[in-house]
Amino acid sequence: MSEFLIKMKRKHPVLLVLLGLLPWLARAEKPQEVLTGVYLMNLYDLNLDENSFYADFYVWFKWKGEIDPTAIEFVNMVEKWGMSQTPFEDTIIVLEGGWNYQGFRVEGRFFHPFELERFPLDKHQLEIHLEHPDYPADRLVFVKDTTSAPVFNRPELALAGWDLVGAELLTTTHNYGTDFGNPDYPATNFSDFVFRFTITRPVSYFVLKLLLPLTIVIFAALGALLFFPSYVDARISLPVGSLLTAVFLQQSYADALPDVGYMVLMDKIYLLAYGLIAAVMFQLILTGNRLQRYKKKELDLARLKNKERKMAVLFAGIYLLGIILLVLFS
Repeated sequence: MSEFLIKMKRKHPVLLVLLGLLPWLARAEKPQEVLTGVYLMNLYDLNLDENSFYADFYVWFKWKGEIDPTAIEFVNMVEKWGMSQTPFEDTIIVLEGGWNYQGFRVEGRFFHPFELERFPLDKHQLEIHLEHPDYPADRLVFVKDTTSAPVFNRPELALAGWDLVGAELLTTTHNYGTDFGNPDYPATNFSDFVFRFTITRPVSYFVLKLLLPLTIVIFAALGALLFFPSYVDARISLPVGSLLTAVFLQQSYADALPDVGYMVLMDKIYLLAYGLIAAVMFQLILTGNRLQRYKKKELDLARLKNKERKMAVLFAGIYLLGIILLVLFS
C-alpha cells in the first residue's frame, strides 16, 4: 500500500491531495440536522405598549450526531430573568432508530413589533425564534420534525379578544452582519428556527363595538336634514351633539392603543365621519341664512326640503362607500 501511495504521489500529486480532502469536504457540506417540533399550550398577556407577548409551549429535538443541540437560545426573548425552561428528561434519551431525544417546556415573554395600521382589522404573525449560539449553520441546522402529527397548538387554546387562525414552523438563516469585534469569529450565519402563529381580531369587534355606534351617530346627524327647514335650532343641535359623541367614541378606543406616529384604519373612518358631520352643519348654516335673507320674500320650502333629503341620502352613500374603500384599500 505504501508503494502505491508513493507512485500516486509521484504521478498524480494533485489527485492524491483531493482524495485526502474528500472526507473533510463531506463533513463540511452536510451540517448536523436536528428535527425540531413545537406545541403551543397557552398564549396571553399581549402588551401592545411594550411590543411583547407571553407564551407557554413545548419544544423538542431529535438528532443523530455528536453535537448536543439542546443548549438553545431564544433570540427574541425578553425578561430572561423570568423565563422558565423545564426539560422532559433528566438526561438525553435514545429512541428507536438511534435518535437522540430531549425536550423542554418553556414559559416566557417574547418581543414582537405590533403594526397597527389596520386596527381594528389588524392581523399579527407572532414569532418565537430559537438558535444555537455556539454552532453556525454550516455545523448545525434545525429542521421541521415531520415525523410528528402536524398539530401546533392545544385545541382548547383561546386568547381573549383575538382569533388564532394559523401556525407554522419555518427554518431560516440568521445573518448578524458583524464579527462582534473579533476578526477571527468563525461565522455570523446561524440556523434560525421560527415558530410562527397568526392572530387576528374578530370582525364582530369591528362591526358591533366600533362601527355600529359611529354609524348611529352619523345617521343621527344626517337626520337634521330631514327636519323642516324652519326648525333651525332643532336642526343644528343634532350634528353638534353627533360631533361631540364621535369625539368621545374615538377617544374610548384610542386610549387602548399605544402612541403611534401614524393613522390607523379606524382613525381614517372617523376622519370621514367628521367630514360628513361638517358638511351637514355647513348645509344647515346655508339653509338658515337663506331663510333669514328671504323671510319676507317667497321661498319654496318644499323644494328646499326635498333637496336636503336627497343630500342626506347622498351623504349616507358617501359614508358607506367610504368605509368599504377604506377597509379594502387602506
